[in-house]
Amino acid sequence: MDFDIPQDLADYLKELDDFIEREIKPLEERDDNIRFFDHRREDARTDWERGGLPNEGWEALMHEARRRADAAGHYRYACPKAYGGREGTNLDMAIIREHLAVKGLGLHNDLQTEHSIVGNNVGLLLMILYGTEEQKAEWIDDLAEGRRGFAFGITEPEHGSDATHMETNAYRDGDEWVINGAKTWNTGIHRAKYDMIMARTAGKAGDGEGITAFLTPTDSEGFKIEEMLWTFNMPTDHGRISLTDVRVHQGAIFGGEGRGLQIVQHFFNENRIRQAASSLGAAQFCINESVRYATERKPFGKPLSSNQGIQFPLVELQTQCEMLRALIHKTAWLMDKHGAFSQSDKVSMCNYWSNRLCCESADRAMQVHGGLGYSRHKPFEHIYRHHRRYRITEGAEEIQMRRVAGYMFGYMKQRAPKGVREG
Repeated sequence: MDFDIPQDLADYLKELDDFIEREIKPLEERDDNIRFFDHRREDARTDWERGGLPNEGWEALMHEARRRADAAGHYRYACPKAYGGREGTNLDMAIIREHLAVKGLGLHNDLQTEHSIVGNNVGLLLMILYGTEEQKAEWIDDLAEGRRGFAFGITEPEHGSDATHMETNAYRDGDEWVINGAKTWNTGIHRAKYDMIMARTAGKAGDGEGITAFLTPTDSEGFKIEEMLWTFNMPTDHGRISLTDVRVHQGAIFGGEGRGLQIVQHFFNENRIRQAASSLGAAQFCINESVRYATERKPFGKPLSSNQGIQFPLVELQTQCEMLRALIHKTAWLMDKHGAFSQSDKVSMCNYWSNRLCCESADRAMQVHGGLGYSRHKPFEHIYRHHRRYRITEGAEEIQMRRVAGYMFGYMKQRAPKGVREG
């Protein structure tokens, strides 16, 4: 493996930087849009009159940024060329995501909302690979251009990380299916017109097979948003929903009957390596800002940076960043070479360690900056609150470590789930 960033990718990073300065920064600063990034006014993102949902102006601003990025050829970077993308690899995306996160929070890349000018586009990629011809005709253009999307109804209130013990079920009634159950942490459900509901249609609790994905209209009779879950970092776009005798047509099945969970797993590893790179970038941002501040700040007549009590903790964090960056790049490169599921243990290592490292780096940045670091004049407390989430979502630390142990001790094998297309 060559550790130099390929020249074409280095050129593309410069292209992204130029686009950010030319298109995104002016938009961020126009019409007081900067209020959404001024951490003293962070609650501008939250519409308290609508139960803590995202402010509509905030969401419209992110949509406009994505529209501009799409028009410039950036937003669909990871997609096939046939759908307007550049066929970006896992290694490309990891490097890009870190590069954007190192810049700090901004309209170019906001980790709280997983918004970025270079999108993951999970729904689109899934649709391209697993949608029926009818579904592709209906969905692909809208997904690619951001006109509509769907939430993912996987997690259940009583089972959390254990997606195979699924109480939500569906049975066939002629040309229709009837769904009953409940889902929680449905991100984006406040505006999604569809929810990809995972429901058991065969087998027993604990079986990986027999779970079917249904593209379910959220305005269906019996589909109800019970509550929006307030979080450590507001606003909330995470809902708990219930389904009572919800009827969908046979054509709502996505990815084949009984294979829904396996299909969604296709992009778990790709999402996790990209998210790990974003957390690494945010950690590096916190370290960089701490080094800069410690060099400038001169209490007692000398720079803070001259104190080993300041130096050594940052040295340890920087060392971890360097080691993690090497592992992320190696893992992404091997995924591109051998398939996304060939490196599942390393993906889990990257994911849980990067999220922990980001929280530790944000905490250390607060300490180095003192009272200013704890205040909302600096973004560190925001970064901590956001990234603390990732130590639970995307597979909790303990789940990721259990996966690594499964591969180490021979309980699991590095292969794609049945029905999932590698490469």
